[in-house]
Amino acid sequence: MFVLYETPAGYAIFKLMDEKKVQEVDNLYLEFQTPEKANKLLKLKHFEKFNDTTEALAAATAAVEGKVSKPLKKTLKKLLNDEVQESLLVADAKLGNAIKEKFSVQCVYNTGVQELMRCIRQQADSLLGGLPKKEMTAMALGLAHSLSRYKLKFSPDKIDTMIVQAQCLLDDLDKELNNYMMRAREWYGWHFPELGKIITDNIAFVKTIKLVGTRENMATSDLSDILPEDVEEKVKEAAEISMGTEISEEDIMNIQCLCDEILSINDYRSHLYDYLKTRMMAMAPNLTVLVGETVGARLIAHAGSLINLAKHPSSTVQILGAEKALFRALKTKKDTPKYGLIFHAQLVGQASLKNKGKMSRSLAAKASLATRVDAFGEEASFELGATHKVKLEARLRLLEEGNLRKLSGTGKAKAKFEKYQSKSEVFTYEPEADSTLPAKKRKHSESAAEASTPVKSAKFEDEEEDVEAAEEAIEEPKSEKKKKKKKNKNKDQEAPEPTEVETPTPSKKKKSKKDKQQSDD
Repeated sequence: MFVLYETPAGYAIFKLMDEKKVQEVDNLYLEFQTPEKANKLLKLKHFEKFNDTTEALAAATAAVEGKVSKPLKKTLKKLLNDEVQESLLVADAKLGNAIKEKFSVQCVYNTGVQELMRCIRQQADSLLGGLPKKEMTAMALGLAHSLSRYKLKFSPDKIDTMIVQAQCLLDDLDKELNNYMMRAREWYGWHFPELGKIITDNIAFVKTIKLVGTRENMATSDLSDILPEDVEEKVKEAAEISMGTEISEEDIMNIQCLCDEILSINDYRSHLYDYLKTRMMAMAPNLTVLVGETVGARLIAHAGSLINLAKHPSSTVQILGAEKALFRALKTKKDTPKYGLIFHAQLVGQASLKNKGKMSRSLAAKASLATRVDAFGEEASFELGATHKVKLEARLRLLEEGNLRKLSGTGKAKAKFEKYQSKSEVFTYEPEADSTLPAKKRKHSESAAEASTPVKSAKFEDEEEDVEAAEEAIEEPKSEKKKKKKKNKNKDQEAPEPTEVETPTPSKKKKSKKDKQQSDD
């Protein structure tokens, strides 16, 4: 069994004398405590030295990528001619697979091999006797510097920095252009204030000032290349009746110099935007198709690099750029923001206000997938981004127009229920329900009218029953009082009855006396 050991000076192949020691991982370091013990367990079979630093760098980069370099091929050919049946212990699984495919040799890589490589590294000076320690250190330092420069030169993160710097410069140029334009409008507004309201386009405004100068030259100058005909007529009419102050030739020269600066910055900005567009299509085509060049570049700039953006989940991509609002919402226990930089994407801008949150969530999910394909995929194509954009546009139409498609199963039953059952009934206030007086008998017409009214909900029926029960409870003591009053009235009526009976008696007696007198006469 052989061991392949990589050094900054070259490749070393050792022959393992006792294979059982490798299986004892916990006690393997005991065999390498002294150089004598290490030389008993391992013997140097062959050492392939690098000719120069360039060859060492090529071998190191090939080992990192899991490929077999030329010096390693030479070494393995010599080894395989002598010992065909032996297996090879390697420190890298990718390199072992490459050697196995190339030379059909059994390569071993496990925890025991890793521990063996650590032990060899401790006693490398004694095992590699032909190389002095100072020379090995110098070779290691030179290879480390060369490898670092190589990685920095061909790093994909280095290309990302170009996008980040271009986008930051674009933002700075926009701010400077706005400041310069505001200054030019305010400066020339003292001389011709009506021009700022007529010409709203900044570049057309600046070109007009540069071509014309003072407002007295408006009538004789031709502005057809800059302005439409109707706007040109308005400008010339306003120049004749302008209320602005007079300025000198020196003042107008300084204003025209400012206009030259604005136009040059605008030209450079358009050139830089074209550069950013081509760079984004080369680096992140799928993300560019989905969200656009500017939004994609801002997302990459905010994350730091394309790989960092690919590591973020879609929920983070959705609110990237709105961190301040997010933490403020979490602190005050309010609703968190629904979108950040992705708000400026075309698909989110097309959605209505109520659907912007849904579209930003869907777009962030697709954008995170597209970013991972751009960052870790081997083929640079925008097919994935184009297909996802078509799906998102279809979803946007569905959200905006409403779900007009046919439903099936439970969805159809739910839609039918919502169509007929979710209508809220309107109830009018009835002041009779507040009355505590005993209820009167209703007429037949009122009962018929009530029968024609719609049936109230169960909640209002329960409330009416409670009210009726309360009224009955109030009526009961009142009815008892009425009964007592009736009894008292009956007693009062019964009491004067004997007087009524007694009163007619004297009249009868008088009548009887008269009858007697008449009979005597």
